[in-house]
Amino acid sequence: MKKIQFYILIMTIVFFVACQKEKKDIPPNIIYILMDDLGYGDINAFNSNSKIKTPRIDQIAKEGIIFTDAHTSSSVCTPTRYGILTGRYNWRSRLKKGVLNGASTALISKDRTTVASFLKHNGYNTGFIGKWHLGWNWSISNKIINEDTNSDHQGIINKIDFSKNITHSPNDLGFDYAYGHSGSLDMAPYVYVENERATAQINRFTSAPKPYSWWRNGPTASDFVHEEVTPHFFDKAFKFIRESVKKENPFFLYLPLPSPHTPILPTKEWKGKSGLNEYGDFVMQLDYHVGKLDDLVKNLGISENTMIIFTSDNGCSPEANFKLLKEKEHYPSGPYRGHKADIFEGGHRVPFIIKWPKKINAGIVSDKTVCTTDFLATCAAILNKKLSDQEGVDSFSMLPLFSDQTKQIFKREFTIHHSINGSFAIRKGKYKFIFCPDSGGWSSPKPWTNEGENLPKFQLYNLKNDPSESINLYGKFPKIENELISSFKSIVINGRSTSGEKQENFSNFPSNEKWDPLTVFD
Repeated sequence: MKKIQFYILIMTIVFFVACQKEKKDIPPNIIYILMDDLGYGDINAFNSNSKIKTPRIDQIAKEGIIFTDAHTSSSVCTPTRYGILTGRYNWRSRLKKGVLNGASTALISKDRTTVASFLKHNGYNTGFIGKWHLGWNWSISNKIINEDTNSDHQGIINKIDFSKNITHSPNDLGFDYAYGHSGSLDMAPYVYVENERATAQINRFTSAPKPYSWWRNGPTASDFVHEEVTPHFFDKAFKFIRESVKKENPFFLYLPLPSPHTPILPTKEWKGKSGLNEYGDFVMQLDYHVGKLDDLVKNLGISENTMIIFTSDNGCSPEANFKLLKEKEHYPSGPYRGHKADIFEGGHRVPFIIKWPKKINAGIVSDKTVCTTDFLATCAAILNKKLSDQEGVDSFSMLPLFSDQTKQIFKREFTIHHSINGSFAIRKGKYKFIFCPDSGGWSSPKPWTNEGENLPKFQLYNLKNDPSESINLYGKFPKIENELISSFKSIVINGRSTSGEKQENFSNFPSNEKWDPLTVFD
């Protein structure tokens, strides 16, 4: 009898331990909130001098970890989104500079692993809601829908058949559910697409040339109201989360918002709230919606094992009216130089928060240099899965940074930055080497003018001593410069910045113009 009792006791203990281990190893839900053109200095948690009140985002920051040295892989929209989903720098694709438009074809090939396809393969229910801006293939007909449309890409837009499904869609890249519009909210066509099909047909052509709220003229669907797009995406996100909780599998929600990018459209109840301008009002409205999402996660009882990531796709746009904001002592880029589109820090240094109560202690501040391309490798590490040589070639797991108790090492050593005109910079530690004499973007010295004519060919900054990038050290530290140049060449040539088998870059522009960033050293 005693032997039987002992056996039962042992089996009970084994069963209990197994259950605890199973419970412990349940993968987290993942919500990735991507703002559009939100500056590092717009969030109080990153800039105590911010004049915009962001209490809900600040609270999420207090409950998780904030990264003060986080960067997007580019200083503009499309390339950063490519990097987030693929773990690969955009300039390895056909997109060597600039962004796509609302009628562009798909940028991510169907055979490339994305965060969505990786998580779906590993049992996740995956959803995309928001601004895609990575291209998909519209159905094109010979019928012209409006000859008067003055869109930059009217030739294609005027021939889209909105009654037919799109192809090479987010659904083909790993998303079980997909709902959003094709480009930025100021880029036609203005149509919601849900799981490859337009939700309504075109019934008008709209434009808004006003300050802050402008958008290009183009075909607009009957259910598409610019002012309501951001609140609508949050409503869709709430519904997706509620429905996902009812399922057994964990979920991944990619929520790339079209705001506070132009058109800057705070709703009536938020206008004037910031005391700054409509941009400040819009950021406050976004803070409110993010807070409501966080409330929902808590109310559903899933907060403990839900990882919420909050960041922006690049720095703040000058459309926010930097001059007026400066007069009111608000600096969207914080202490950093430049803004959206630039190779300077204001172009690509962004607020970055991760909250995951089960694994991340509240109130952690990390000064490690991380990049938005690191998402894929982080997901793989969380699931204890190994990426192949072709996957996440520029992605480093951030998991070691989630706790100071881990013995694992964060492996990112170099980070490549990229501007709107295709200029490069490389970062290691406190040093940043820029491969152009100018901003590479929209701030002075502008690359399309003669402002950089008498400046040194390259730039080197010590960001620890000079975060505003005001003292060019180029020529004074040849050993450091040679190391950074050599590392940059290696990262380009090897087709990867992680360890592994050499990979190919997409070497030509669509026009077959030869692409070789190493000619900058000629």
